[in-house]
Amino acid sequence: MVAWPSRARRRDLAGRGPAAGKRAGGTRAEGTCPDEKRAGEKWTGADLARVSALTVAAAALYAFYSCLRLARFRAGAYDLVIFDQAVRSYARLQPPVSMLKGVHNGFGPGFCVLGDHWSPALALLAPLYRIHDRPTTLLVAQAVLLALSIPFVWVYAFRAASAITAGRRVAYPVAVAYALSWPIAEAVAFDFHEVAFVPLLTAAMLERYQAGRRRAAVLAGLALLLVKEDMGLLLAGFGLFLLTRRRDRIAGALLVAGGAAATLVATSVLIPHFGGRADYYWAYWTLGPDLPRAVVHAVTRPGDVAALLADPPLKLRTLVLTLAPVLFTAVLSPLGLTLLPPLLERMLASTYPNWWTPRYHYTAFVVAVVFAAGVDGALRAASRSPGRPGVLLRGWALLALAVAFALVPFFSFGALFTPGFSTETARTRAAERAVAAVPDGALVEAADSLAPALSPRTRTLLWDRTPRGAPWVAADVGARAFPFGSVHAQVARVEALRARGYRVVFREAGYVVLSRR
Repeated sequence: MVAWPSRARRRDLAGRGPAAGKRAGGTRAEGTCPDEKRAGEKWTGADLARVSALTVAAAALYAFYSCLRLARFRAGAYDLVIFDQAVRSYARLQPPVSMLKGVHNGFGPGFCVLGDHWSPALALLAPLYRIHDRPTTLLVAQAVLLALSIPFVWVYAFRAASAITAGRRVAYPVAVAYALSWPIAEAVAFDFHEVAFVPLLTAAMLERYQAGRRRAAVLAGLALLLVKEDMGLLLAGFGLFLLTRRRDRIAGALLVAGGAAATLVATSVLIPHFGGRADYYWAYWTLGPDLPRAVVHAVTRPGDVAALLADPPLKLRTLVLTLAPVLFTAVLSPLGLTLLPPLLERMLASTYPNWWTPRYHYTAFVVAVVFAAGVDGALRAASRSPGRPGVLLRGWALLALAVAFALVPFFSFGALFTPGFSTETARTRAAERAVAAVPDGALVEAADSLAPALSPRTRTLLWDRTPRGAPWVAADVGARAFPFGSVHAQVARVEALRARGYRVVFREAGYVVLSRR
C-alpha cells in the first residue's frame, strides 16, 4: 500500500467513481487500497466549515503577528520597503521600481526589482494598493496567501489517509501542525516576501496531482515560475518524483529539463534584461566562479560537494529541522525527491549564510512538499507494518502535531507569549514622533526600522554607511540597525552629518531626525 494509487483508485479516493478493487487491483509500485469503504470516504459540510475556520484563524494569526511587528517598529526596510515600493509602482501602472533597493545596492534610483528577482507574480497584488496603499496591505495579503494553502494540505492528508483509516483523524492534526510549523512562522516573521505565493501553489500542485488532475497540477507548477527565478528547481524536483511513476515519466523528464531551463533563462536572460546581473547571487565560489565550472567540479570531485553540505554544521541542523515537523517520514516517500534541487541550491552555497539558517523565509519555499511527502512516507511505513496500520498513521499525525507545538517557543511565534512583544514602549512612542517629524513627499534616508512607516508618504532611501545627500535623515542611535555593524558606527554617522551642515530637529530615545536646507 502506498499513498499514490492507480488512476482508477484515484477516482475512487476522490469520490468520483465506484470502488474498483475487483477491476483494478493495482501493483505495489502503483498502489492498492485494502479498504474499499475507507477509499470512498468523503468529507462533509462540517469538515468544510472546520477547515474554513482553521484557515481564517491561521490568516488572522499571521496578519496579527506581522502587523503588530510593523506597528512596534520591528519590521525593516529590507525587505518590506523594497516590495512596498515595487508594488506601489505596479499599482500606478509603472515598472516595479524600488529606489531604496537600487540606491543601496548601487543600481541607481530607477532600479526595477525584476532585475533583482524574477517575480512578476507581485503584480497580482497591485489592485490591493488601489484600495489601501500601505505596507500592511502586503502583510495581510501574505497572511491570506499562506493560510490558503492549509485546505490543500488537509485534503491531501485526508485523501491519502482514508485508504487505511478515518481520513479526518489524520488530516486535522496534519493541517494544524502545518499551520503552526516553524517554516511558516519564520516566513511570517520576516515581513513580506515573494514566498507568500509558493506554499499555496505547491500544495495545490501536489493535491491536484494526487486527485488525478494532472493538467491542473502542471498549471500550478508552471505558475511557480512567475514567483521567483529559482522556482524552476522546485518544478524540476517535482519532475524527479514523476520519473518514479511509470505513466508519468515523459512528463517528469520534461519538467526536469524545463524547470532547469526556466531557472537558467530567468537568471541569465530576464534578470539582466531588467537591469540586474546574472552573477549577482552566485554563491558557489567553492565549486567554481560560474555554473559550467561548478558543475564540472561537482561531477569530478563529489567529495567536495558532500563536504559543503556540512560546512558550516548549521546546514545539517537546518536540514534536520526541515524534516523534523513530519518526524523525518518525508525521506520514505519518492515525493521527497522534489526537495532535492531547492535544498541543494541552499546548502551548497558558500556565501549568503542567510540561505542555510533556520531563520528567515527560505524553508517556507518547500514546507508544503515536506508535509505532503511526510504524509506519504508515514502512510507507506504504516501500511507495511504488521498490526493496525490505521492506528500507526493516526499516532504519527498526533506526534507531528505535538512536535509543532513543542517547536513554537523556539521560533518566531514564541514571541507571542512574551510580554514585551505587544507592549508599547518609550522607544516605540519616540519612533512614531520621529516619523511624524519628516514632512510628506520628502526625500529621506531612514533607518531600517523607521523606513516602513515613512515609505507610503515619502521618497524613502535606506540610511546606510554611504552619504546620499538627502535633505532629511531619520537615524537610529539607540540600537544596532542594518546595515551598520555597531551603534558606535551609527553615532559616528550622525556626527558626520552634523559636520556637513545638518541640524537636529528631533531627538528622543535614540532616534534622531536631521534636516538640511
